Amino acid sequence: MPRPIRVAIVGAGPAGIYAADALLKSDAAQDPGVSIDLFERLPAPFGLIRYGVAPDHPRIKGIVTALHQVLDKPQIRLFGNVDYPGDITLDDLHRFYDAVVFATGATADRALDLPGADLEGSFGAADFVSWYDGHPDVPRTWPLQAEQVAVLGVGNVALDVARILAKTADELLPTDIPANVHEGLARNRALEVHVFGRRGPAQAKFSPMELRELDHSPTIEVIVDPEDIDYDEGSIATRRGNKQADMVAATLEKWAIRDPGTRPHRLHLHFFESPQEILGADGQVVALRTERTELDGTGNVRGTGRFTDWDVQAVYRAVGYYSDELPKLPFDPVPGTVPNEAGRVLAADGSHQSAVYVTGWIKRGPVGLIGHTKGDANETIACLLQDHADGLLPGAVEPQPQAVTDFLAERGIRATSWEGWQRLDAHERALGAEQGRERVKVVERESMIRHSGS
Repeated sequence: MPRPIRVAIVGAGPAGIYAADALLKSDAAQDPGVSIDLFERLPAPFGLIRYGVAPDHPRIKGIVTALHQVLDKPQIRLFGNVDYPGDITLDDLHRFYDAVVFATGATADRALDLPGADLEGSFGAADFVSWYDGHPDVPRTWPLQAEQVAVLGVGNVALDVARILAKTADELLPTDIPANVHEGLARNRALEVHVFGRRGPAQAKFSPMELRELDHSPTIEVIVDPEDIDYDEGSIATRRGNKQADMVAATLEKWAIRDPGTRPHRLHLHFFESPQEILGADGQVVALRTERTELDGTGNVRGTGRFTDWDVQAVYRAVGYYSDELPKLPFDPVPGTVPNEAGRVLAADGSHQSAVYVTGWIKRGPVGLIGHTKGDANETIACLLQDHADGLLPGAVEPQPQAVTDFLAERGIRATSWEGWQRLDAHERALGAEQGRERVKVVERESMIRHSGS
């Protein structure tokens, strides 16, 4: 009787869990069956949902409910607090599994070639997001002395960073932010936050709902300069062909024609301002220099030669995420992805790397919303199952489920489990209940492991 297909998925964020779900929904789940182990370097699952989504977005965090239902399936095991390749290598995974799927996402900041980017007070947005989301591997404190702050970028991460900087700490207290984050934000001195985009309103990458949420805070006055509302033929075509872009532009137009109110914190959305240099004194950020741009008819922009220096004491670079290179896998440093064909990893000679696949941001780059990873997963898993049907998977040497458990135990790796996450989840909810909140996130890795009962 054929045994179940054994699959390892590295990364227990949405991309990895959607890949597991695609396997469970496939015909192979019925005959010969599938057995799936997810490996996650953090002690808790859910990746981007837990450590990349702003705490005041409970609607998006609700996706965890659907992911819970997948991880509850008996065919799936979770091994948290297991690092690839520090604790387990690709050769090890091939020993225990018929196929390996990498869903490691993108967590680092994409580099920005901008003079002054290395000054004190210049930060990557991804690092700040990790701090306010209570990531266990980042410092517990964050410097928040700046009264005027610049955020570079016109995507949803830029909005999240700007909103967290502009809100008061008490506005965020009903969320799951840890005590150290609340304490840090309570000392935040930011009164003005400036968000800069080099193109116009029609080219902004905000989602309409994220943008409108800026205006919901009783302490944030959102300001748009009427001179920044401009369109050319390319911009008009974009609005006509993209409903979301049209909704974003319409919201910005409405804000541009209203009179500013009296809310204490001001959040300015600037368009047609291209960052040129972060200016410093004594190694510290003191200003941001931008060049005014203008539309060229196609929706793109060109410089005008007019420059402005904006008085700011901190700059946050929200220009995109970047994936870490994975040992034993090829890597394209320009997009920051593993070269692949429909999820099959491509070796340097263009051939398929046997039994190795990718899905999510490590596959296609850090673009799109969380739901887009479902399509990635379905495509990748279809290729994996086709390769299995065609006899292209060499097969695990030790496919017994206990073999990998013994392997980790022999090496003294304190792996957390799905049952352990449920214990940690209950502990965080209990902490929240004491304060009238849904949960309080545990931050320290050792504390997470301990409450998981590992």
